[in-house]
Amino acid sequence: MFWDWWQSLFTDTPAYAFFNFKFLPKYGSAVIQGVEYTLILSVVSVLLAVLPALLLATMRLSKNRLIRWLSGAYIAIFRSTPMLMQLMIIYFGVFFYIPVPKVMLFGFIDSTRFIPGVTALALNSAAYVAEIFRAGILAVDSGQMEAARSLGLSQKQSMQLVILPQAIKNVLPALANEVVTMVKESSICMMIGMAEIMFTAQTIAGATIISVGPFMLAAFTYFLITYPTSKVIEHIERRMRRGDKH
Repeated sequence: MFWDWWQSLFTDTPAYAFFNFKFLPKYGSAVIQGVEYTLILSVVSVLLAVLPALLLATMRLSKNRLIRWLSGAYIAIFRSTPMLMQLMIIYFGVFFYIPVPKVMLFGFIDSTRFIPGVTALALNSAAYVAEIFRAGILAVDSGQMEAARSLGLSQKQSMQLVILPQAIKNVLPALANEVVTMVKESSICMMIGMAEIMFTAQTIAGATIISVGPFMLAAFTYFLITYPTSKVIEHIERRMRRGDKH
């Protein structure tokens, strides 16, 4: 009985059914490519956000009021406006004046869409990662800075050699969670034709007239990526806490 039900998912299920996967034999490779696109897009976006975020975090802790204001303004703007709006402004506005040569990255990713999309996601992510770094820096005991200064290190050297290494260790789980969040948020890039999971699901739905099945598969795929990853991160975080206690 179960086998008959399983076969029906790929054969005679109605187009409007939640579990209609008749499209998989024909479009399975497109689904896999969409998953690869999403993972590359998410990881690259967060990696590109790290350095600007570090800069913004240190600016937020600066004694200079103007520098603090500039970093605070950046963070406020990107955290207080919809990511879709940011994506549209960057794609149709900024990259209208900065033409991107068309190159197929990794053999299947169009650079003219990928680079604007990654830029928008990275700029947005930097605003959130900056606050993660700032919290990590503030979590380091203030006595560490005083001890470094007493050894003759400058403020900059103390931050680079003593404070930041400890802060980065503190925020690693949060950074990993940002990658998980980015996997879901990257779906917004379907609006500029980036062939990630949601764009692939919509394309399959339009081509096959199967209205729900492709999106159910997309939801299941996001769950398979994000839930186990979140559990792994929680496990690593618990081990790091136990290590700090010993």
